[in-house]
Amino acid sequence: MAGARVTVEGPGGEVEATTDASGRASVPLTAAGDHTVTVDESTLPDGLVLRDPAVNGATVTVALGRAAGRIFPVVPPGAEGGDSGPAPSPSESGSSGPSGEDGGSTAPADETGEGTETSAGPGTNRYAQLVLAGLVFGVLLALASLGANLIYGTTGLSNFAHGELVTLGGMTAFMAVQWWDLPLWLAIVVATVAGGVVGWLLNRLVFAPLRRRGVGITQQMIVTIGLALAGLSLFLFVYGAQPAPVVSGISQRLQLGPVQISGQSLLSVAIALVVLAAVAVTLSRTRLGRATRAVSDNPALAAATGIKVESIIGGVWVVSAALASLGGVLLALYLNSTRFNFGSTLLLLMFAAITLGGLGSPLGAVVGAVVIGLVVELSTLVLPSDMRYASALVILILVLLIRPQGILGRAERIG
Repeated sequence: MAGARVTVEGPGGEVEATTDASGRASVPLTAAGDHTVTVDESTLPDGLVLRDPAVNGATVTVALGRAAGRIFPVVPPGAEGGDSGPAPSPSESGSSGPSGEDGGSTAPADETGEGTETSAGPGTNRYAQLVLAGLVFGVLLALASLGANLIYGTTGLSNFAHGELVTLGGMTAFMAVQWWDLPLWLAIVVATVAGGVVGWLLNRLVFAPLRRRGVGITQQMIVTIGLALAGLSLFLFVYGAQPAPVVSGISQRLQLGPVQISGQSLLSVAIALVVLAAVAVTLSRTRLGRATRAVSDNPALAAATGIKVESIIGGVWVVSAALASLGGVLLALYLNSTRFNFGSTLLLLMFAAITLGGLGSPLGAVVGAVVIGLVVELSTLVLPSDMRYASALVILILVLLIRPQGILGRAERIG
C-alpha cells in the first residue's frame, strides 16, 4: 500500500522509507548483517491492518551487493491470523513493505506462482478454497495457452516464444495503467490489440518467409527459442527485474458459501470464459472456423478446395498472440503483478496443458489447463508449495504413458 512508513534498523543505524504507489519501499544499506524491518501500522490506510502483526519487526539478513526483502500482507480488520496458506517468503526484489492483494502473496515477485485465491480467511473451507483456486488458475491458463495450441494445429509448430507474448500483455497493461493513466478496461483492450499486432508481425516478417523457403518445423522451433530469449532480454532491459503491479488497489473479497474470491479475480474469470466461448463458437459454427479446422486437418487438401491456407495461418497467428496477451493481463491481475519473466515461468505449464489435453485440439487445451490448475493447487495439501508445478508435470508424464495423444487428442498411425 502506498504511504506506509517502514523502518530498517541494523548495524549501520536506522533508516526510514515510505512505500510508493506500488507498495514497495527500498532503502540503501551500508553494513551487512541482520536488520529489523518494521512497518508503522498507524500509517496504513483506514480499514487495513497487517495480516500477522506478530511478524512486524521481521529480521532480514543482508549481504552487501545483493538485494533482500520482506513482504508484509495487509487485510481488512478481523481477517488477521487466518489460514492463508504458505507464508510469504522474502523476495529478491530489494523491496520491503506491505504488498499483495487481500493478503495473498505476489507470485511474480518470488516466482512461486501463488494465486490470490489460495488465501483462505475466516469462514472458508481450505479444501473448497483450493479447488476454487485451481479452477480459476486453470481457466486463465487455458486462455493463455489456447493460442499456442491453435498455432500447433495449423502449422505443426511448437512456439517457445508464446510465453513472451503472455508477458507482453501483462507489461502493456502495466504501462497503460501506471504510466499512461488509462482505465483498466481500456488497458486490457490495448494489451490485447498490441498482442495481435505483434502476432501479425511475427508471421509476416519471420514465419511466412520461412515457410515459403521450405524451412522445416525443427528449424522454425529453434527460431522461436531465439525469439523467446530476445524477448526476455528486451523486457528485462525496458522494465527491470522489479515486479510490476497492473493495479495498486486492493480488490474487495466476496464470500460465496465456504469460499472467498476477489472481485478482480471474478471479473478476470468472467472475461476468460466469455472469450473461450466465443472462440469455441467461431471454430464450430462459422465458415472461418471450419476453414481453420480444415487447414489443421490437411493443409494440402484445404488448399485444393479453394481455402487460402496462408491467410488462415496469418489470422491464427494474430488471434493466438491476442489471446496470449489477454491471458497475460488476466493472470497478472489474478497474481497481483507481472514481471519480465512472467510468461516464461508459465510456459512449461502451458505446454503441459496443451499436451495433456491433446496437441492441436483447442478444447483439449482448455480441459488440460483446468486439470493442471487443479493438480497444482490441490498438490499443496501434501507437498511443499515449491513442488506444486513438479506435481503437474508428473501427472503429464503418467497420462502420456497411458494415452500418448492426450485426453482429447486423436490416435494416429505412424509408418
